[in-house]
Amino acid sequence: MKKKFLALIVGSLLSGAAMAGGYQVNLASQRQIGMGHTGTGITTGTSSIFFNPGAMSFLRENGVTIGASGIISKIAYQAPEPSGATAMTDNPTGTPFHVYGVFGISDKLKAGLGVYTPFGSTVNWGNDWNGRFALSELTLQAIFIQPTLSYQITDQLGIGAGFVYAIGGVNLQRDLPLQNSEGAYANAELDGKANGVGFNAGIFFKPSEQLSFGLSYRSKVDMKVSGGDVTFSNIPTSPAIAGRFPAGTEFDATLPLPATLTLGAGFMPTQDLTIAVDVSHVGWSAYKSLRFDYSQDVNGSNFAENARNYKDAYIYRIGGEYNVSDVFALRAGAYYDGTPVQEGYLTPETPDSDSRGLSVGFGYKLSDDLSVDASFLYINKKKRTDASDLSGGIAGTYKSVAYIPGIALNYKF
Repeated sequence: MKKKFLALIVGSLLSGAAMAGGYQVNLASQRQIGMGHTGTGITTGTSSIFFNPGAMSFLRENGVTIGASGIISKIAYQAPEPSGATAMTDNPTGTPFHVYGVFGISDKLKAGLGVYTPFGSTVNWGNDWNGRFALSELTLQAIFIQPTLSYQITDQLGIGAGFVYAIGGVNLQRDLPLQNSEGAYANAELDGKANGVGFNAGIFFKPSEQLSFGLSYRSKVDMKVSGGDVTFSNIPTSPAIAGRFPAGTEFDATLPLPATLTLGAGFMPTQDLTIAVDVSHVGWSAYKSLRFDYSQDVNGSNFAENARNYKDAYIYRIGGEYNVSDVFALRAGAYYDGTPVQEGYLTPETPDSDSRGLSVGFGYKLSDDLSVDASFLYINKKKRTDASDLSGGIAGTYKSVAYIPGIALNYKF
């Protein structure tokens, strides 16, 4: 009973971070979002820093890209019968961004720097739903900083790699099943900063003007939280209860953000038409459990651990771009993203399921050096019901959708 209660208090902190991974924020380029977020097997401009560092060596001009998206998302919940109670998240608009810069050291050697947000989310269930003792609000932020080098070995072959330094933070709030003398529920807030390191590498091969291939690998990044703060409020004043939730408690934890291996191909049947296909393998099986180590006992224990047992997943993408004129291009794409969350492990932080994405976009050249890209992505996750509880979740049916517009500016010099 003690372990179960402790898990209810703190067990969802890094599962929220994993939600951002399970919801992997694939919004690394407005041009590529418009094409279903393909890009490993084609040259994508400065965003090759993310999609395939090997293709960066094929760029013939220096360039800078600045872009951002707006995530408008909703998650609906229905409790099992006989209750059947419903709830809806009130999430603020998320704003993931990306900044890329590429500079040619020589004709064959290119250097670049990317700053982007591949993980991040805000989920706000409020304090009135029946799962408030598991989660009321979660905010996660993660920023990857990636210096990159790329070298064109031959006219057809390029390689590249970049070092990744990741920084981030998480804030979680939830009610506790305890009431003070005024009838208010106790509350727990967990707040911590995280960092980690990794790398991104790729090979790009273009045997002809009509065909190209790419292989990229983004490594696992272990995000480490050290000295995170655990704050309790509205705890009953009874010494027997208050003493179980000491002030000044800190925690340490490590969360693995999974490795991704992607194989891509590009087809250019005409000078104006590009078709791209990507298949990604995401190594979610690295995420087996959560463990929190505390600076002092919380409810009688100095640690908590919860099973997650994620499974590896695949993402299938297809997209196209058609140059209507010398200054205007139209784009469209689609993808299918399999969930890593197995039955029995669905939580309010990760109400994840297989996802379908549809996207459109356009590019417009304002001048020879300046252009703009715009995109719109619609994500529809399958409705999913989970009645079991292997991870401290809330049984019920979940349904998620998201609407994501975005815009970017590109400058060549």
